[in-house]
Order: sequence, then C-alpha cells, then structure tokens
Amino acid sequence: MSKRSELLEVIDKQRHMTIAMAKDNNPYLATVNYAFDERSNCFFFHCAGVGKKVDYLRSNSGVWGQILDDLGYMEGECDHGYRTVQFRGSAKLIVHKAEKRKALNLMIEKLEKYPEAAKKRFIKESTLSKVVIVQIDVKEMTGKSNRPNAN
Repeated sequence: MSKRSELLEVIDKQRHMTIAMAKDNNPYLATVNYAFDERSNCFFFHCAGVGKKVDYLRSNSGVWGQILDDLGYMEGECDHGYRTVQFRGSAKLIVHKAEKRKALNLMIEKLEKYPEAAKKRFIKESTLSKVVIVQIDVKEMTGKSNRPNAN
C-alpha cells in the first residue's frame, strides 16, 4: 500500500495503534486509542500524567507506530489477511489548552457514538489543565497489505 488514500482509510477505520518507544536502550510498547489530524499529519492520544509512556517519551521523543486492519485468517490458504500502516514520528506532550481542546475534540469525534454529550462532559476548562495529551508528528508513513481475494 503506497497511496496516501489507502493509508488514511486504514487510519480512519481503526481505533487503536501500537507505539514503540525506547529509553536507556530498553524498548517499550503501548497500545492506545487515537485520532489523526490529516492537515497537520499528526496523531493524538491521551495518557496518565505519570507512568512508563510519559517517562519513555520524555527520555526519547522518537517513536515507531503501527495500525493494523485485521482481515482474518484465510482458511485453506495457511495465510492471514491484513492491512497495516507503519509510521515514524516525534512525540511531544501538549501544554497549551487550545491544542488540548482540539486534540480531545478529534478523539471524541472519532471514538464516541454520541460525541456532543462526551464533549460537554470531558472538555472543560477545569479538566484541560489536568489531561495529558501526546502529539506524534509523523515523519514518514508506509503501508503493507495482504488482502484476501484482492486481484
């Protein structure tokens, strides 16, 4: 998969991505839900303010990520169908409330069935200073697929 439209289709369809990080030559993987801002070519996710993800990202902002569209096992073929998007990027913790608000809006729009109710509940001035949002600026993005019955 090399067309940006195909990559964006996988990104839009899925809800989770796995991020690889490193600190002191030790790897760490985390699976998170996300939103993607196509205009800025970046991903957003939220996490706890204290813990491995934040420690690793503060130590080393370089990340590698993958989003998987699992198309299932292909019976009788001894094979598995999939589409993946892999990306390399640089992560940073967002500090400005306006940027946090934008990221939360994108995530809620992507993940919630009733986004307006969730926005009223979770996007408040009092919570914006507490929530930790990570932005991953994408440096490169590629894809691969093994699609059943694709000709």
